[in-house]
Amino acid sequence: MKKLSILGLFILALISFNSCETEDDVVFTTQEPEGFVFTNSTLDNYVLAAATSSNLGERFTWASADFGAPTNVTYELQSSVSGDFTDATVVSSTTSNEIAMTIGQMMSVAMEAGLDADPDSPEPNTGSFSVRLRAYPGDTGSGTEAFSNVMVLNVELLESTGTGGGGIMPASWGVVGSGYNDWGGAGPDGQFYTTSTADVFVAYVTLIDGEIKFRENNEWVNDFGDDGADGTLDAGGANIAVTAGTYKITLDIAAGTYMMEDFSWGVVGSGYNDWGGAGPDGKFYYDYTTDTFKVGIRLVDGEIKFRQNNEWVTDFGDTGLDGTLDGGGDNIPVSAGHYQITLNFNDGTYTIESTDVWGVVGSGYNDWGGAGPDFALTQIQPDVYYGDIATLVDGEVKFRANNDWASDYGDTGADGTIDAGGDNIAVTAGLYRVRLDVANGTYQLNKIQ
Repeated sequence: MKKLSILGLFILALISFNSCETEDDVVFTTQEPEGFVFTNSTLDNYVLAAATSSNLGERFTWASADFGAPTNVTYELQSSVSGDFTDATVVSSTTSNEIAMTIGQMMSVAMEAGLDADPDSPEPNTGSFSVRLRAYPGDTGSGTEAFSNVMVLNVELLESTGTGGGGIMPASWGVVGSGYNDWGGAGPDGQFYTTSTADVFVAYVTLIDGEIKFRENNEWVNDFGDDGADGTLDAGGANIAVTAGTYKITLDIAAGTYMMEDFSWGVVGSGYNDWGGAGPDGKFYYDYTTDTFKVGIRLVDGEIKFRQNNEWVTDFGDTGLDGTLDGGGDNIPVSAGHYQITLNFNDGTYTIESTDVWGVVGSGYNDWGGAGPDFALTQIQPDVYYGDIATLVDGEVKFRANNDWASDYGDTGADGTIDAGGDNIAVTAGLYRVRLDVANGTYQLNKIQ
């Protein structure tokens, strides 16, 4: 097992004294909070795996900080790779006395520390990082502040046999065009992935009416079009006309060909969309790290199945309710709640797991929840949530979990970083690809039309 030692404890105690003198020589002194320490215990070692990234890693709890005056107190959970918190990163903030850190968030910090899960790389898969709490009165973060004791978390990234499921990796090729990302002006190109065949790549993309090409490294140094619209790749060739839909695109560089086919998997049933009578199926997204298809979804009491292309040509149920995909099998009973559903076509299985489902809410989408459920996002990599295509109107939006205001993000400062309970985000009418990166505290609302 590879091993890395990262700087250990660095204990900070900050005592702030603010005094003012009046004509009566009355002096006000801000008090250092007493007993401001973590109250939770930790594991000797945290084993982290991408497959369980949405699971709870650790729930941090603490005694309240008392600044000697009646005021609300804001708490930030900070992580540090160096151990001295000169590189402090805010994991999350709250006004309560607990913060949950997911396995995915732990993995992100571990990778910042130089750890990886590749058994063939020289980088280690074991190490540690530090966490502490910052407390301050009110919600501005200026003036008096205090810090808790420091905890050091020992972590281990579970080594994998490949970068993705079955050794799948993101390729250097992408889909660009008015039919995908406004020729690069509305976010990165649609990602291709490697396959078991050299120089053959595959992408799963949702397109709008327009044109596309294929280019390498999100730049115009090496690109392919199709001069005769005959499925042949032509270097620098003509744009390829496309119509709105969800597609699987296979790019065969060696043979000089490409193929586009209608391709989507969705959730259908009385437990979601009245068997298709109340809107399209719940859309699955591809996760290359596990070579599976996933969807974050809100279900109601009822039954579901999984079908391809929103039609009854190819569908799966589960005869026997043993977690096995059965072609045309029995309906699957479900209870109301928020779930992540994973389809694994490699071994013919599926899972339905209760989880937090982040979504887009606001006057710019669903009248702050009064006009239907939030636009659900799916976790496609650890703590990275994605959704397309969201139809927004002029207004404002935020991100919240489980169609509820217990946990939400806005953007105070309109700088592209998420802030717990932050300001509403202004949007204009159009079609958007949405990306929420909880681990790095960022988001993207890429307007494609």
